[in-house]
Amino acid sequence: MAPKVIISDKLSEAAVQIFRDHGIDVDFQPDLGKDKEKLAQVIGDYDGLAIRSATKVTEKILRNATRLKVIGRAGIGTDNIDKEAASKRGVIVMNTPFGNMNTTAEHAIALMFAVARQIPEASASTHAGKWEKSRFMGVELTGKTLGVIGAGNIGGIVCDRALGLKMKVIAYDPFLAKDKANRIGVEKVELDALLERSDFITLHVPLTDQTRNILSAENLARTKRGVRIINCARGGLVDEEALAELLKSGHIAGAGFDVFAEEPAVENPLFGLPNVVCTPHLGAATSEAQENVALQVAEQMSDYLLTGAVTNALNMPSLTAEEAEVIRPWVKLAGHLGAFIGQMTDEPIKAINILYDGTVSEMNEGALNCAAIAGIMKRVNPEVNLVSAPFFAKERGIRISTTTQDKSGAFDGYIKLRVVTDKRERSIAGTVFSDGKPRFIQIKGINIDAEIGEHMLYTTNEDTPGIIGTLGNTMGKNGVNIANFTLGRADRGGEAIALLYVDEPVPEPVLQKLEATGMFRQVKPLQFDIA
Repeated sequence: MAPKVIISDKLSEAAVQIFRDHGIDVDFQPDLGKDKEKLAQVIGDYDGLAIRSATKVTEKILRNATRLKVIGRAGIGTDNIDKEAASKRGVIVMNTPFGNMNTTAEHAIALMFAVARQIPEASASTHAGKWEKSRFMGVELTGKTLGVIGAGNIGGIVCDRALGLKMKVIAYDPFLAKDKANRIGVEKVELDALLERSDFITLHVPLTDQTRNILSAENLARTKRGVRIINCARGGLVDEEALAELLKSGHIAGAGFDVFAEEPAVENPLFGLPNVVCTPHLGAATSEAQENVALQVAEQMSDYLLTGAVTNALNMPSLTAEEAEVIRPWVKLAGHLGAFIGQMTDEPIKAINILYDGTVSEMNEGALNCAAIAGIMKRVNPEVNLVSAPFFAKERGIRISTTTQDKSGAFDGYIKLRVVTDKRERSIAGTVFSDGKPRFIQIKGINIDAEIGEHMLYTTNEDTPGIIGTLGNTMGKNGVNIANFTLGRADRGGEAIALLYVDEPVPEPVLQKLEATGMFRQVKPLQFDIA
């Protein structure tokens, strides 16, 4: 059955056609996002939800989204999506961070010019038949210092454009490497220095706990007198009340705001001030940007639903279609390793370490980690998937670590999973053979070569004669057919293990008969999802 997607906001017809061209059943209801109750009623019928900013994806809507696999936001901001609730339900949240980069950066530059030359006020005055040439004395951008808070995708474009205007650019961004700053002609500084030196300040960071109110009343008061402040990023980054007071006092000469703490903004401390230019969140409002983000989100969602490729996801590592094809058997293996550990471990897990050896060490570590963690967590929550697993592990305080190494043994690559509890450590390793089938190659440090089946039986015992006969006879007499039988031991006479791949689940009475022989330390039935 073809995946089914609903579009609940206004997207271009070209984006709708992209879904159809990919063979996806698309339901275009551009006004549905305004009706939360109706969306909650119908969302359970869809695998994908494509939105802009009007649709609010709440926990209630996600609770009803029993089939939903992906939410695609045409645009960069995802404040209207409950990402934690989506992650818990295993729903990927994608955005399109690159489709409106130029547009938003250009709007920031436009606001800088508008504020510097008082263009809106001068335009209104001239339209009113006045000729107040002496009233509107502006300042040049040439030679001024621009402080950029956040020099990422959009901020980086603003830096480039400002350098073209012959401005001196300084940037505060903890993630900006000093050599990259030097390469693009930007001076990397701390926030204090930026506040003290900038003639213009422009913000280009997301709204997070770390960036919220980054231009607080205290920080605004420390700015250079006569500074002009531009915000085309997110409302909530600037204390608007404090900014309004400093604009009235003349300490801050002007401001250009496209975003506000409360939107739609019908009242705001900045409204009505003559030295403030305001626009209604127009950063991405160009025909080119609207088309770009709509087409991009349609392609991204289609790729994920049809090939498993993950692009621009906020709660899942990105994975190209080519990577998805190559990594798929290794993702399956990682899930099997996790499922083995999960089924064998009854006590709370404190730490998980995943070792990637050889060829697999060069693959997408994030996706493999998610698969291994999901395999482990499914024992306590069968609904867990690759998206939600890391969230649940973090919620339980489980420490996750990874190690990579060059080829170190007979296999071109393998994965080894180790978990730590208060009582013990458990480990298992596996590889993928050339036929694409995953295999277990080591359990508890004991080398084996075990094909993985849907139904399996794991036993441990002292290495003594009679184990094979006891297992074979007991299974045979009780109608349990063995598809594959693997043995391994640490040393002669030491600990030994057996792993049986059987056609059907081993009945409880058969397990009890094996335990009653007294030959086994452990008898454990296992199940694996091999679909």
